[in-house]
Amino acid sequence: MFIKKFVLRVAGSSLAAILLFAVPRLGAQTPSESERLQKLERAVEQLQKRNAELEQEVAGLKKQAAVAPEGRMKTKVSYDGKTYIEKAVVQEEKAPIYVQQRGVELKLVLGGFIQANFEDGDVSAFEGRFGLTALKDRFRLRRARINLTGDFAENFDFKIEGDFENSDGLNSSRTAFEATDIFVNWHQFPEAQIKVGQWKAPFGLEQLTPDTSLYVIERSLPTGAITPERQVGVQLWGKPFASIWPDQKDLLSYYAGIFNGNGRNVSVNDNNNFMYVGRLESTLFKAKVWGQDSYLKLGADVLNSRDDKGTNISQTLNLLVNADGSLSPFTLPGADERTAWSVDAWLKLGPFDLIGEYLEEYVNGRTVNGVPPGFADFTTSGYYVEGAYFLIPKKLQAVVQWQDLNPGQRANDGIRSITGGLNYYIHGDDLKLMVDYIHTWSDFREANPQFGDDNFDEVIARVQVMF
Repeated sequence: MFIKKFVLRVAGSSLAAILLFAVPRLGAQTPSESERLQKLERAVEQLQKRNAELEQEVAGLKKQAAVAPEGRMKTKVSYDGKTYIEKAVVQEEKAPIYVQQRGVELKLVLGGFIQANFEDGDVSAFEGRFGLTALKDRFRLRRARINLTGDFAENFDFKIEGDFENSDGLNSSRTAFEATDIFVNWHQFPEAQIKVGQWKAPFGLEQLTPDTSLYVIERSLPTGAITPERQVGVQLWGKPFASIWPDQKDLLSYYAGIFNGNGRNVSVNDNNNFMYVGRLESTLFKAKVWGQDSYLKLGADVLNSRDDKGTNISQTLNLLVNADGSLSPFTLPGADERTAWSVDAWLKLGPFDLIGEYLEEYVNGRTVNGVPPGFADFTTSGYYVEGAYFLIPKKLQAVVQWQDLNPGQRANDGIRSITGGLNYYIHGDDLKLMVDYIHTWSDFREANPQFGDDNFDEVIARVQVMF
């Protein structure tokens, strides 16, 4: 179109120049000049004709541009029965698919992960599942979660997460899809944040470590038997030095929560009492050792809860000792009061990690309305020690873990296990492969050989994908 406008301007300028030169000489025409004038007149007529044609063409292009939608051009080939005709047409672009948030969140993140296991041998024997509660070899969809997290300008953040596979085939109260974390957190002051909803009660280092970041495939039996896992409640937490000493904000963290105390996805409390949970964490040092992140973290936890009859106090793993020494979930036959505590430490020096935790819980029966508890008081204790080392930096990691649980309900009812494993990080925790070999001893089976084997072996393999 620029070229056509230029031609029009040139044509108009040429015509004006011709007229300016021709007019002064009209007064004294000679035969030769008359011929020249006729030629000029014919040239002017031709220029006027060409100018009219260009104006008509430009007008047509403007009309076409106004009618045709914007977009990419493509060649369309048609056949009229005799010849093929090519024609340039506008290609309509499809509108992109997108999701728009309903509110005014500063950030919305959609994510999740999948963990699939292959389990062979004495499946879950380290959890006390042998004899009466033994499991068969299996492929297992361990976790399949999807979550949504977000932040608001008004200093609120939230998380919604659900699990498509939560049933282990033993506990019918866990359905094929259920909520895991659902909470709202007010974080205007890092020193004093308030969290409301459902999440893991702040008790136990291994329990609070994300499922996707564990060095062994499954959590230890002491962690599963004693820690309260996810609960519904409210929590005050923060980092006291976050503002006054930002470089040392992790020097101290505290968590203090009040929960219903009878498990996740339960909208009613078992009684008018609550579970009280508290935790302190301290990162004593954080630095670079051999060019890699290193730190020392210490932690301590306390818990108190008064539960009524029918409450499951071992929701994650097993605690009740059966007649053959195996374990199963402990549903209270009567009311109780529980008090628990734990201490933990995590030392990381470059490629090397050393982690340890000790937990202890006192379960004492309560008489309610003249009804005795129906069980004897007992104390459960356990610990684990875990070491990990990267054989190939950030790629291949070797892990060894020793764990020991004393349920405290029968004589010689302890269960001990040793785990050796390899983790291959294809793309960090986002895509990794894990293989563990676990050997387990049952003190009760050793002391009572009539019940069968007292040594058990299992191999677990896992593939993990995060998105």
